[in-house]
Amino acid sequence: MSTAVITHTTTAAPLAALLPARRGVAWAVKPSPQGIRAGAATSRLVQDGRALDVVELDGRVEVYADRADRAPVAPDVVVTESGPDPVAALAALVLRVVLPRLEREAARDTVVAHGREQVIIDGAQHLNEVGYALIDHGAHVDPIARPDGGVGIEWTADNGAEWGLWVLPANGNLTLSYEGPVGGLYALLPLLLPTVDVHRPAFTGSAFTRHLTDRFPQLHPLSADEVEFGRRDDASGYIALPSSDEPTDYADDDRQVAASFRRLGADLLLTAVPHLV
Repeated sequence: MSTAVITHTTTAAPLAALLPARRGVAWAVKPSPQGIRAGAATSRLVQDGRALDVVELDGRVEVYADRADRAPVAPDVVVTESGPDPVAALAALVLRVVLPRLEREAARDTVVAHGREQVIIDGAQHLNEVGYALIDHGAHVDPIARPDGGVGIEWTADNGAEWGLWVLPANGNLTLSYEGPVGGLYALLPLLLPTVDVHRPAFTGSAFTRHLTDRFPQLHPLSADEVEFGRRDDASGYIALPSSDEPTDYADDDRQVAASFRRLGADLLLTAVPHLV
């Protein structure tokens, strides 16, 4: 009986190079042990117990997260090879969607097997990893306990902005908070926001919301003093004026805002560290 040879993808190695090392372990490209799609080039990315299968077929690149309890049925994310910089687009989706999803799935299993407290313990390990990366970039990090049972860290950026990173009960992901000038978010937001094909004008007639949605059309005004973003099973968040009493008829990059970003994975945050100090 002959065994079909599964050829390597051209995408896997450059994709692995765009994903962060964890605890000193980089992603490695290995042969895939399974043919997910007949006739397709397939490679497996592995890192410390995690695995992603990368499949190339008919002008598409698909990523399947390896789940030991079930065989792959549908890809977790897909990009077309004809799109602009498909490897970067795929890496952004893996960081923003696939790996945080795996963290949430693991947290749900942990709650059933070991309870909510273990989820906090596991999340604190991710928090510590990001915290040490922040320290390596010059941040002074203070640990904080939350009254709801969560834990977190806080630090002040060079522009005076106050950041916080939080492990919330039974969440599985990390939540990032911010208070400072809105311009201090501009380098971070491209990592968190989904891509858009066309610019959609804001429907709220506020100088504050237009200032943000003109720059980032993925943001949607909720009111004259708040914008939001987010899709199901993706990063989400909001940016708002600190008080609804503040005037909304002027805006600039120094305008003080409060923001919160949810469903963030540790891998995404490690890539974002240079934009958080």
